[in-house]
Amino acid sequence: MAKAKTIFLCNNCGYESAKWLGKCPACNEWNSFVEEKIQKTSNVVIGGDDNKKINKPMQLNSVEGKESFRTPTGFDELDRVLGGGIVKGSLILVGGEPGIGKSTLILQLCDKISGDGKVLYVSGEESAEQIKLRADRLNIKNEDIMFLGETDIDNIQSSIIELNPKLVIIDSIQTMYSDEITSAPGTVSQVREITARIMKLCKSNNITTIIIGHVTKEGNIAGPRVLEHMVDTVLYIEGERYFSYRILRSVKNRFGSTNEIGMFEMQNEGMVQISNPSTVLISERDETTPGSTIIATMEGTRPLMIELQALTSTTVFGFPRRTANGFDCNRLILLMAVLEKKANINLSNQDIYLNVVSGIKISEPAVDLGVILSVASSYKNLSIPNDVVVIGEVGLTGEVRSVNLIDKRLKEVEKMGFKTCIIPESNKKLLKEKFKLDIIGVKNINEAMQALKIK
Repeated sequence: MAKAKTIFLCNNCGYESAKWLGKCPACNEWNSFVEEKIQKTSNVVIGGDDNKKINKPMQLNSVEGKESFRTPTGFDELDRVLGGGIVKGSLILVGGEPGIGKSTLILQLCDKISGDGKVLYVSGEESAEQIKLRADRLNIKNEDIMFLGETDIDNIQSSIIELNPKLVIIDSIQTMYSDEITSAPGTVSQVREITARIMKLCKSNNITTIIIGHVTKEGNIAGPRVLEHMVDTVLYIEGERYFSYRILRSVKNRFGSTNEIGMFEMQNEGMVQISNPSTVLISERDETTPGSTIIATMEGTRPLMIELQALTSTTVFGFPRRTANGFDCNRLILLMAVLEKKANINLSNQDIYLNVVSGIKISEPAVDLGVILSVASSYKNLSIPNDVVVIGEVGLTGEVRSVNLIDKRLKEVEKMGFKTCIIPESNKKLLKEKFKLDIIGVKNINEAMQALKIK
C-alpha cells in the first residue's frame, strides 16, 4: 500500500511546504507549520451532469444592484460600519477576544434584523440551553430565531437548504469540520474548506451569513489569512477587558468604507450603542489637573473628543521610562525628543507616562500636539484650561503641520461647548466656514505652549 503523501501548512497564512520549517517564509511566523495529508479527489464526472447549472455571461448594466439589497440591522452604529446595512447574500466575518461581546452583539442582531424569513443560529461551542439563557438575559423573544447545535458542515448545509433562512450565524468557524478533510477542526485545511462551502451556499441562495472567528494572542483572527480574503466584510470588536466600552471596526468591506467605527457599551441588557461618543469620553474630566488635554481625532468620518493624560516624575533609575497606554510608545519617544530639543525642556531625568482615557486606542498623527502639550503641562505643573481643544501634527523640527477634515473637527468642538481651539496655522488660513470659537493658529510647538501659558 502506497504511503499517503503529506505536506506542511502554515497555520497563520496557509503557506505550503514539502518539509517542516521553523519559520514561515511568507509571514515570518515561528513554529506555525502543521502536517496534513493530501486528499486526492477526482473532478471528472462520468457521463456528464444534466442538473449542473452553467452560468453564462450577461450585460453588467442589466444587473440589479440597488441599495434596496441592504437590510437594516436595527443598530445605527453597526449600519454605519457596514456602509448602510447588511448586503443580502454577503459573507461577514466577526472577530474579537474571548468575552468581548461577539456572541451577545450577534444574538441581538438576530432579534432586531428586519425582513421576512427565519434566522438560523448554528453553534458548535454552546448548547441550546446556554444560548437560551443569554437570550433571556437580553430579553429576546423572537420566534423566528432557530437554533442548531452542530459542527458537521454536511448536516449544517442540509439544514440551511431545508430551512432557507434570511440570515445564518456560524459560531464559530474554528469548531466546524468536514469528514472529507482528515485534519482536526480549526486547522488550515478545515477552515478553508468550511468557509469555501459556506460561501458557495450563501452566494448561490442569496443568504446572508455571519461567521464568528476566534483571535490569536496577537489579536488577529485565528486560522489562515486566506479566510479574510474569502469573505466580503471583516469586523473586529475592540475594547479593554476592564472597560465597558467596545469599538466595532471594519478592516475590510467590499460594500462600504473601511474607516468607519461604531461604539457600544456593554451593559446588563447587552450591547448598547453610543450615538454621541465624545460626551462619554470626556464626561469625567477634572477641570484643574495639570497634564490633561482634550484632543479632536477622526475615526473614519466621525470626529471624537478624547482626553489625554500625561504624568512626569523624577526617575530613580539611570534610564528614564517612557510608557504609553492607547498610544504608540515609539511615537511618544519621538515626540519627547522634539519637546526636549525645540522647547528646551530637560526630560532626561523624567519618567513619562501617557494614557488615553477610557481604553481607546488612537494612532492618528493629528494628536501629536496634544501629547506634547500634555507632557509639558505636567512637567511645568500648569493646567490647560478646561475649554480648550488641541489639534495638530508635529514634525521633527517642531513645526505644527496641517491635518485633514479640520472643518468636521471644529464643528464637533463647537457642538460640545468648547470655547478655544488650537490648530495649525496652515489650516486656519484655509478655513471656509465661520465658527463661534476662538481659533488660534500656531506654526510650532513653542507658539502653542505660549498660547496656553505653559512656556
